[in-house]
Amino acid sequence: MAKTQGKLIANNKKAYHDFFILDTYEAGIALAGTEVKSLRMGKCSIKEAFIRIENGEMFVYGMHISPYEKGNIFNKDPLRVRKLLLHKTEINKLLGKTKEKGMAIVPLKVYFSGSLVKVEIGLAKGKKLYDKRADIAKKDQKREAQRDFKVRNFG
Repeated sequence: MAKTQGKLIANNKKAYHDFFILDTYEAGIALAGTEVKSLRMGKCSIKEAFIRIENGEMFVYGMHISPYEKGNIFNKDPLRVRKLLLHKTEINKLLGKTKEKGMAIVPLKVYFSGSLVKVEIGLAKGKKLYDKRADIAKKDQKREAQRDFKVRNFG
C-alpha cells in the first residue's frame, strides 16, 4: 500500500469516478532534469493518463508535463512515454491481475517524496453507468446531511 507524503503535484479525480480502486502502489518515475523543474512549478496533468506493461517494464502514457520555460533545447516532448520504476515482483503481480477482464492500472497521484518524484498507481476495475449514478447519489445524500447538520447547529 502506498502512503502519500510530501508535496502533491497532480491528482486524478477522474480515476476515482470511472474506476473502483482495489489496490495502490508507489512507483518512481524516470524523468529528465527540465521535467523535474517543471513539476516543481506544478505543471502536470494525469487526467488522460494510463499505464501499460511491456516486456516486463511499466510505462505511463498520456501524462502531460509542460515544457520548462527556461529549458530551451533540453525540453522533452510533453506527452512522451515515461518509464515507471517498480520491483519486478510488483510488476509481475500487476501483470497477472490485469489479465482479468475489466482490470486496468491507472495513475492516481503525482507527488514529491523528499526530492524524488513518485507516482501513486492503482489497480482498478471499471465502473458501470449504474455504479457511477449510485456514487453520485451517495455524495448528494452526504452533502444534504452535512447541510442539515450545519443548519441545526447554527440555528
